[in-house]
Amino acid sequence: MRTKIVAGNWKMNNDKQETKVLIEQLQDSIENLSLENTRVLVAPTFVNLSSAVALANNSKIEVVAQNMHQAANGAFTGEISAAMLKSVGVHSVILGHSERRTFFGETDALLAEKVDTTLANNMEAIFCFGELLEDRKSGNHFNVVESQLKNGLFHLEAAAWKQIVLAYEPVWAIGTGETASPEQAQEMHAFIRKIIKDHYNQEVADAVSILYGGSVKPSNAEEIFSKADVDGGLIGGAALNATDFSAIIKAI
Repeated sequence: MRTKIVAGNWKMNNDKQETKVLIEQLQDSIENLSLENTRVLVAPTFVNLSSAVALANNSKIEVVAQNMHQAANGAFTGEISAAMLKSVGVHSVILGHSERRTFFGETDALLAEKVDTTLANNMEAIFCFGELLEDRKSGNHFNVVESQLKNGLFHLEAAAWKQIVLAYEPVWAIGTGETASPEQAQEMHAFIRKIIKDHYNQEVADAVSILYGGSVKPSNAEEIFSKADVDGGLIGGAALNATDFSAIIKAI
């Protein structure tokens, strides 16, 4: 059975005190939930990772990073390495979020390097990908998604996929209030699983968790999560509110 995952990407939000309050509120909200085969992840900003790890210790919450540099160290002002993340107790990292691709020019080739660095450090990569609105409107969305996956991940050996979580995020549905319908999400997730099966095998395809990211909220989470190939969500805005985020967790 694939692991269900609800991950909250906090982006550039929450100072140290706000991070503390939100984690404590979330802990209280989910403390009595049965989360068998389900993971709850939160991704605070870099400066709050260490304190967030301490706050989440011995709880049902895992702390992950929003990004990571591909180099082990060096003259990369403002960047964070795998060793730095691991030194504060972070062992999973979001890579390739649409905002990193769009605003910071991250390419498939760069992301392939970041994936390699992540796996070499025995960390987990939460790999994001998805099409723009013009791709969807032109009917090119399947090609775009397949290309992003192949360029970023298909150089890996099958065994490496045990350290990969996928997050499909239609860019046109992030922070816009627009959401892919549950049927559209399922269609793309099934397509993703098929191309993984075709490149690797059925076992790899069946084992990888594929999250949906794109304006998931309490009102639509249950229907989206009910689809056969949707294994959870990468949540943005709704993850900044403990009541909303815990409702999404309960929906899974």
